[in-house]
Amino acid sequence: MSAARPGHAPMGEVPATEAQPRRRRFGPRERHDFWVFLALAGPNILLILIFSYRPVLQNIQYSMLNWTLGSASATWVGIGNYVEFFTSPNTLDILRVTAIFTVATVGGSMVLGLIIALALNRPVRGVGLARAAVFAPYVLSGVGVGLVWLFIFDPAIGILGVILRAIGLPGPEWFRDPNLTLAMVIIVYVWKNMGYAAVIYLAGLQAIPRDLLEAAALDGASSWRTFWSVVWPLLSPITFFLLITSVLASLQAFDIIQIMTPLGNGTTTLIYEVYLQAFGQFNRAGYSATVAVVLFVLLVVLTIVQLRYVERRVHYA
Repeated sequence: MSAARPGHAPMGEVPATEAQPRRRRFGPRERHDFWVFLALAGPNILLILIFSYRPVLQNIQYSMLNWTLGSASATWVGIGNYVEFFTSPNTLDILRVTAIFTVATVGGSMVLGLIIALALNRPVRGVGLARAAVFAPYVLSGVGVGLVWLFIFDPAIGILGVILRAIGLPGPEWFRDPNLTLAMVIIVYVWKNMGYAAVIYLAGLQAIPRDLLEAAALDGASSWRTFWSVVWPLLSPITFFLLITSVLASLQAFDIIQIMTPLGNGTTTLIYEVYLQAFGQFNRAGYSATVAVVLFVLLVVLTIVQLRYVERRVHYA
């Protein structure tokens, strides 16, 4: 019999194969860890399933019904409510108001929050009190904030109208003009939430290593150049976090809109349309559930887009 060539097994012999890794057995230790995990996390998982995912699925079911709150019967309409929503002449205006409100409130809160954080990131006397004062509106009730600002914007007795009349200017009709109504609600929402962005940005500023700032100063970089080349890139994770949380919160803003404009005159966002359809003058719970599903899908899509594309620009130190 001829000798086998190098790299080849002799005739009649099965070539050796690499040993396959053994599948890890689910032994007593693994079973013990599994049951411990289930005992600790099981109640939380059960609560999430009952109070988070079950209502979402049930809302999808309601969105396919023609149903009013309190009624014992409902009519199955399938995707009829969705067809009505996307073909309604009011839908485009609702989406426009939602987009304007979201962009203005998110952008305003983040820009003003960053400016305030830069101003408060200085070792001056009374800076602790200033930081508390800036953050205080965020922890206040939206209902209370809306009621206070109602008196400020009131054209007859509001302090804003008094100041404008004192300098010879007429007070705007904030509650009649839909554009002014939307601007009024945006101003109040930004005022209430910019303290949150300021505190988060301030934490990011204080986490920047002093060595980097001192090195930039030694290289002769101006304050503006230092901010754009050193500070701003290091704040990108903070900005990314604030962008996601602020967009989600803005799309779900309800209390200030309800208190300041109960009829939704120019301020009917998607979340407020959900309220008006179910509890307002329309009394259409099925159609309200349809709008809620559309809003839920929009929230999921925006979150995925931000995680997919915006995070690429984030610089993690």
